[in-house]
Amino acid sequence: MGARSPRLPRFKAYTNYDNYVGVGTWTKIGLNNTDYNDQGAFDAANNHFVAPVDGTYLFGATLLYKVNASTTARMRGRLVLNGTTEIRGSFGEISGAHVSEVTALWLQTMAPLTAGDTIELQGNFRAADGYFAANHTSFWGAKIG
Repeated sequence: MGARSPRLPRFKAYTNYDNYVGVGTWTKIGLNNTDYNDQGAFDAANNHFVAPVDGTYLFGATLLYKVNASTTARMRGRLVLNGTTEIRGSFGEISGAHVSEVTALWLQTMAPLTAGDTIELQGNFRAADGYFAANHTSFWGAKIG
């Protein structure tokens, strides 16, 4: 690999606005910008990654909490395949007290994909609504095999 595979698809996307999410509803995060988007595999217009080729991919995400009305919110995140299937190992929640623009949830997992598969980052809140904060809420990935 190494120098012989310089063009493995890889990206890092983020949101430039606070994404409001209500209680109990899984919502796709509006990741409308990229820091890096080799081969254009991240589709910012549709807020998801599209696998350009079959392979094994490593994904990660950061969800940063921003308060709306109450810090009793409990932030959840997950990565979803083709808009419907939660990827095993990608679900998480911060179950303790939240601090606005400090409390963060990190997700990481690996998934075998077929060309054309999509992966999106979704967020959810328990107990109270809130925001997934601008700039630091991000999603990244790379083909590893």
